[in-house]
Amino acid sequence: MDEALLPKKEGRIWEIITWEALGEEFKKVSFVAAPFVAVALSQYLLQVVSMMMAGHLGELALSGAAIATSFCNVTGFSLLWGLCGALETLNGQAYGAMQYQKLGSYTYCAIISTLPICLPVCLLWMYMDKLLVLIGQDPQAAVVACRYSMWLIPALFAYAILQSQVRFFQSQSLVLPMLFISLATLCFHIPVCWVLVFKSGLGNTGAAMAISFSYWFNVILLGLYMRYSSSCEKTRILYLNDVILSVKEFFQFAIPSAVMACLEWWSFEILVLMSGLLPNSKLETSVLSICLSSTSLHYNVPFGISVAASTRIANELGAGNPLTAQINSFIVVALTVVETVIASTILFCCRHIFGYAYSNEKDVVNKVTEIVPLMCLSIITDGLHAVACGIVRGIGWQHIGAYANLAAYYLIGIPAGVLCGFVLHLRGQGLWVGMLTGSSVQGILLAFVIAFTNWKKQAIGARKRVFQGTYAENGLY
Repeated sequence: MDEALLPKKEGRIWEIITWEALGEEFKKVSFVAAPFVAVALSQYLLQVVSMMMAGHLGELALSGAAIATSFCNVTGFSLLWGLCGALETLNGQAYGAMQYQKLGSYTYCAIISTLPICLPVCLLWMYMDKLLVLIGQDPQAAVVACRYSMWLIPALFAYAILQSQVRFFQSQSLVLPMLFISLATLCFHIPVCWVLVFKSGLGNTGAAMAISFSYWFNVILLGLYMRYSSSCEKTRILYLNDVILSVKEFFQFAIPSAVMACLEWWSFEILVLMSGLLPNSKLETSVLSICLSSTSLHYNVPFGISVAASTRIANELGAGNPLTAQINSFIVVALTVVETVIASTILFCCRHIFGYAYSNEKDVVNKVTEIVPLMCLSIITDGLHAVACGIVRGIGWQHIGAYANLAAYYLIGIPAGVLCGFVLHLRGQGLWVGMLTGSSVQGILLAFVIAFTNWKKQAIGARKRVFQGTYAENGLY
């Protein structure tokens, strides 16, 4: 009975992997991955540009912006990003199964489900300065960070809508509209940020305000395209009944997806916040934030590949093609290995001048140079685990990813960082060793999970979920 859910012919994996098949799937993966790398980089550069401009106002401004960014990522942006990750499974598999009307229902459901979650987060941000002082942060930096975060509150609501929109377009491989709109947003952000930071007298609060303006600019442009483009005609349909009925199913994937994303994201930000407890905390916090921002900037490249992985795998599982989904998992891993090795080699060769991109302070530049070799290793491990997470999201195994992240970062990574940073007195380098250890363990755990995946079983489960009720009505069970 279950076999009827798989419409395509079956065979063994080694019987269908030919150079022609690999080449065809490589083209499909690249069609999604390459533009989405640019999309992810453009969106991430909004925060990087703001931090760069704030950094040239002085060490206190940079430290405050860095702490605020870390705190806001930990308590707000990571949560929303994780919740919307449920759409990678739901929308991707529905689109593969040609149940186009479900994409609109799931997307609108995600928006109305995540917006109310922003309200308690806003209250937390309003009292950030008191919380930061309680955990031992510098009082001056805490005040600057709180002021910065207050102007990020509008961005939080925009981010909830934006991430739902991104998953809507992503699941249909409509990456070119996102690419052009993201580039337009970045071009809008740079002059606006420069004016608000240096010409308006707002200082680093202007950098935060620019992020809010840019996120809403992005949301509006994507919304207009979604509303008026013929390519979204079948998928933007809104049935209020279906939206309400989808809430339970959405949270079944959204909660483990949020836990999976937050556990990973929080671990990195926690170590940055812990750098405020080190001797010469302003220097250590600024340097770690610069290094983390830079590796996170590169992370968008393997993340773009992981998006292609989750999209293609979810589409193929929804369409009942488990072997094609498995081939895609091989391709994205190989592609990531090549890209991360090249990127880490380039960074290592530029290690002596790299720090000047963020600061003119000699101490900051020298400290960054010392951490670059660890950054190079992190680029490789982070890239591999990013793609592994994309494969897991495409399958719908966010709960397994959550368990892997809990073990990797909180049982191994953070304790290793504390041991090396505080006990062995390696300071910032020691904290980075903890990050590197956690991402390495996470990648290994997820690699084992993916290696033993029963792809045929996952395809049957995906189609059962998508066609719940429909197959029974059509007599296809």
